[in-house]
Amino acid sequence: EAAVAGDEAREPATSAGPRRAQVPAAERALAVLRLLAAQPRPVPAAAIARELDLPRSTTYHLLAALERHGFVAYLPEERRYGLGVAAFEVGSSYLRHEGLERLARPLLADLLARLAGTVDGGVTAHLGVLDVREVLYLLKEAPPRPPPLVTEVGVRLPAHLTASGRCLLAALPPAQLEAVLPADGPLPRRTARGPDSRQALLAWLRADAERGWSAEDGEITEGYASVAAAARDHTGRPAASVAVTFARDSETAPPWRALAADVGAVADRLTGRLGGRA
Repeated sequence: EAAVAGDEAREPATSAGPRRAQVPAAERALAVLRLLAAQPRPVPAAAIARELDLPRSTTYHLLAALERHGFVAYLPEERRYGLGVAAFEVGSSYLRHEGLERLARPLLADLLARLAGTVDGGVTAHLGVLDVREVLYLLKEAPPRPPPLVTEVGVRLPAHLTASGRCLLAALPPAQLEAVLPADGPLPRRTARGPDSRQALLAWLRADAERGWSAEDGEITEGYASVAAAARDHTGRPAASVAVTFARDSETAPPWRALAADVGAVADRLTGRLGGRA
């Protein structure tokens, strides 16, 4: 009984045991999370160590780190471990994005089809979400011969440099925007264009908020411009950005306001699908 109590104590064991240095700690942590996710109920540390063939000390160190970050929860009465709130948040975030992508994909495809032929080389449509100070691209609909853009699915870019990011920043409540914006000082830029300070960015965002859409002209890729508008959820908060990117020097490029109207209409349709009001 004493041995069992010691085995289930939360402090790491003193014996390091055999180590497998070739396996990164991140893989071990992920293995712990996968194991916990597959169990019908919380499990003791000894069972985790046994199932994953890990030294007890390593297991306790991993569990302690995961617990600090909220991915694992310790149940002191049972001396067992289960998934924490952070693991739930990650899973919920994936479900939100997956649902968002399903709702937005046909709208982007329709937008791309309607704008086909209006710009030399066509346009590329994107769906993005705001992640603190970055915009994360979730969807991309491109013409048969897509232009050389960096905005692939899964790419993150500074929100203040992109039309996708700025339309979301401009739609944030003032208190949230204040918390998200970087402190005073120079802002990073990819080219020589775009806001280079907090004050300059605020001025851009005020203008974007007044007109209801954002534009980017060469801030990310020289020779290419973008127009974007925000879709809102049922709370009125910005949920995602709808954007189109096109060759800036195209002779057939439509007026920016016309593009903004098309993009804004799609953003409004997505807002309706999310239960919000355009």
